[in-house]
Amino acid sequence: MNRLTIRARLTLLYVVLFTVAGLALLAITYFLVRWQMNANPFDTKLIVTDLLKTGGDFKALRELLQAKTEESNDATLTTILTQGGIALALVLAAATGVAWALAGRALQPLHRITATAARIAASAGGRGLHERIALKGPKDEVKQLADTFDAMLSRLDHSFDGQRRFVANASHELRTPLALNRALVELAITRPEASADARQLGDALLKVNERHERLIDGLLMLADSEHEVAEQTSVDLADVAEYVLEALPAGGPAVTSLLDPAPVTGDPVLLERLVQNLVENAVRHNVPDGWLRVETATVDGRARLVVVNTGPVVPAYELESIFQPFRRLGRERVGGPSRGLGLGLSIVRAIAQAHRGTVTATPRPGGGLTLTTTL
Repeated sequence: MNRLTIRARLTLLYVVLFTVAGLALLAITYFLVRWQMNANPFDTKLIVTDLLKTGGDFKALRELLQAKTEESNDATLTTILTQGGIALALVLAAATGVAWALAGRALQPLHRITATAARIAASAGGRGLHERIALKGPKDEVKQLADTFDAMLSRLDHSFDGQRRFVANASHELRTPLALNRALVELAITRPEASADARQLGDALLKVNERHERLIDGLLMLADSEHEVAEQTSVDLADVAEYVLEALPAGGPAVTSLLDPAPVTGDPVLLERLVQNLVENAVRHNVPDGWLRVETATVDGRARLVVVNTGPVVPAYELESIFQPFRRLGRERVGGPSRGLGLGLSIVRAIAQAHRGTVTATPRPGGGLTLTTTL
């Protein structure tokens, strides 16, 4: 039976189930009729008694026997209908239980496929694409579906890995020429014979070069954060947030904090970068005389980090776009040297997802954002 397709197996199971149910009903009906016949046996003494009552009138005797026969038939039919209905209900209940069990067994491979797809969908950045269904069994329709799904996962996994390798390799390759450019420009502007215009041009080139280096570092961090977290260390987000806030330069927005213990297990470097990006984003996208507030706590057994800041009004429909690489408010591309790279919140989300966490953004009344990270 394991070599049959699922369609043939279901057909065979239904035929067997209906046959067994029919035989059960036939047997019950047979025993009910037999029981009714035994309950009302044919008594010859009653015929003699009825004959005496009719005074030997055979015609009247025949009518009397016919009435008694009809009465017995009615009793038999009534018994079959009532008790047969009860028997039918019991057979249907048993058949429903058996059919439910058989259907569950037949659909078990589909449940396995659904569970695998749900786990992969819950992961992000292609981290769950390495998982396979690897369904064992006959080569039926479900096995073909599982094998096709595994083949699709293999291609997607290969595509994601190739994309990450390309970003990482390209970023590494670009670091060397950028470092060489910086060294050459610094050497040119420090020469005694360099003119003022050359030094001014060199300073501008150094700022552009620095921006490109930060862009490369951001791309490398984004590529690294989209992999599984290899290093698992106990880290308190309150300590990380305190360290990041102490490193903020003076002259920025007013900072307040409420740092309760928020322990989490993960990569300390990535978690520090997550907090740093959130705080830097709150400082950069602020208003004059603005403020920012950082809170850490443990809620329902999970570490939570909340960063709130004043700033421009953010439309609700733009909230998702700020987490996409190189996307900014108003769909603007990355611009002048004083502007961000458009990677900060993308890195934050990738790091959070690598730690099985989430990052959500909600507009603050009056302007600004509330960014909540749960790990």
